[in-house]
Amino acid sequence: MVIETDANATPNADQQTAGKERIQRVRIGLSGLAFVFLLVLIGAAITNWGDAPTNAATNQAIANATPAEPNEPLAEIGAAPGESSAANAASSNKH
Repeated sequence: MVIETDANATPNADQQTAGKERIQRVRIGLSGLAFVFLLVLIGAAITNWGDAPTNAATNQAIANATPAEPNEPLAEIGAAPGESSAANAASSNKH
């Protein structure tokens, strides 16, 4: 009596095992990616939570805020083209 062995039995089992391992790796990778995404989303929500103005009066005050005089620190020390604040004040007094 001769027992015949199927030569393809072992590679099929190995291919199925490799396929299952690959699918599990993809699942773990996607789960990790989703976890990091949620973590960043929650962190962004927490940091921006206290930044929003709370009422209409605050919104109006922010909208109406205009600087009295432009602040140009490089022009004040003479490092950039333009006149310093002292020169601007002096020239406005002459007129």
